[in-house]
Formats: sequence, C-alpha cells, structure tokens
Amino acid sequence: MINTVTDYTIYIIGAPIILCLIILEIIISAKKGLKYYKYQDSLGSIGLIIGNVIINLMTKGVIIAFYLFLYQFRLFDFSIFGSIWIEIILTLLAIDFIYYWFHRTSHHVRFFWAIHMNHHSSEEMNFLVALRQAWFNPIFRVPFFFILPLIGFNPLLTLIVGAASTLWAVIQHTKMIGKLGPLEFIFVTPSAHRVHHGVNDEYMDKNFGNILIIWDKIFGTTKQRKNKLSLD
Repeated sequence: MINTVTDYTIYIIGAPIILCLIILEIIISAKKGLKYYKYQDSLGSIGLIIGNVIINLMTKGVIIAFYLFLYQFRLFDFSIFGSIWIEIILTLLAIDFIYYWFHRTSHHVRFFWAIHMNHHSSEEMNFLVALRQAWFNPIFRVPFFFILPLIGFNPLLTLIVGAASTLWAVIQHTKMIGKLGPLEFIFVTPSAHRVHHGVNDEYMDKNFGNILIIWDKIFGTTKQRKNKLSLD
C-alpha cells in the first residue's frame, strides 16, 4: 500500500472535494444572505495558501530525508503486527496526539503563536479558512513530529495518514454543520472547532485536537459551546 499510494494521492483526491465544498458553501451562504465569504478575507486566505504550498514543496524533500534518516534508529518495528490497518490506526493516533501538543504550544508559546496566528487572523469561519496556514508552518512542525520516526512510525505512511487527517480538519471549519450528537464526545466536530476559533474569554485556548477530542478531555482543555460565539 505504501508503495502505491502517496500523500499526493490523498491531495489529488481531496483537492476537488474541498473545492466543491467551498463552492457549495459560497452558494448556500449567499442564497441565505449570510456572507460567509468576504472578498478581502478570502484573498488573504488564498495568499497564505499559495505561500504555504510553495514553502512546503521547497522543504518537503529535506524534511522527509531527515525523517527517513531518523527512522533507521527507530525503537520499535510496527510491521510485526502483520497488518497495514493496525499500522494506520496507530499512526493516526500518534499523529493526532502529537498534533494536539503542537497546536496547544502554538497558542501558549509566543514564538509559535507568531506563526499560528495567521490561521486565526480571519474573522470568518469557512472551508477556505481551514487552508489559511502560515507560510513556514511545515518547518515549525518538525520539532514536534520528528519523534514519530524515532519511535518507529514509517515516515512515508505518516505522510499519507497526515494528509488524510488534514482533509478532516477542513470539514471542521464551517458554520453550516451543527452539533453531531454522540460524535461530539469522540471527535473534533465543526461545532467543537468553532469554539476553538471563538474569542470569548470562556472559549479561549480550548479544543486543540484535530480528529479526536479525547486529548482535550484528558488534558483538561475541552469546552462545549454554551453561549453565543463571537463567530456567530
């Protein structure tokens, strides 16, 4: 599977889906007179997206080579399980756990906040904002994620699973999806992530997870929406 699928495969499949979601959100919100997309704000998002992609393409080869080098000194070999699906699940959990701490640090350490604040600079909450990432974000992830190949997570599989988790993050950035019942207790849903983007004092620095909300529950940073959000 690793030899036939790459992270680019995920992006090639996911990009048209994301584009369709953005177009659909624009059309529906416009028909309802909600104006979820503002011209200047959207231009800002597009500019950040372009820069992020360029930096990612320029640095990706070096970062992968670094991870593959570290992988030679791995502590564990997860291929002993004999199932690619077990490896995928373990990789997903590991990425999500590391991402939680990367994201939390990005809010609490000024140096990392200077990078991450670009994502929060929009006053809107739409699918395009999900892609509004700082240009040098791919580089500043390395100090957190380099631990994965050392533990024993295959860097190539990590790229694939990471790409898939990125697509999930896009779905979180919308006002058009309400609460999702029991899923709210397990996953970072659009409702949970809207709380994260709220600037109300009670919602500041909450819900840092990407896929699973359990990390926030374990480390005391989860918050369910109770009052009106600043994004409403």
